[in-house]
Amino acid sequence: MKKVTGIGGIFFKCKDPNKMKEWYQKHLGLDTNPYGASFEWYEAADSTKKGLTQWTPFPETTKYFEPSQREFMINYRVENLEALVEELKKEGVTIVDKIESYDYGKFVHILDAERNKVELWEPAGE
Repeated sequence: MKKVTGIGGIFFKCKDPNKMKEWYQKHLGLDTNPYGASFEWYEAADSTKKGLTQWTPFPETTKYFEPSQREFMINYRVENLEALVEELKKEGVTIVDKIESYDYGKFVHILDAERNKVELWEPAGE
């Protein structure tokens, strides 16, 4: 079973997310939006299939990364999230919440070996 297919996003805490987005836009040319910035790319195996990686600064007071106490969270793109979650449960991996579905895909959060919260994302249409 193929598990992670790529990086879906990089999320990090900061004092002022809007200031960070402005700084990255001005100095590094990121095309920012209210959520951060999205980087589009095409898959090597199928150059007609577009993907994206999300870059998002969060307020330093966010509870979204809990129970992890880290300043960051990585989102990994995966295939067949339901089957992967069942396999991870059998392997003793901590599943933080239930799979949630949105128009852009399915999500679930797990904890890694050092209790960093990790977001798994199966993009819609995969």
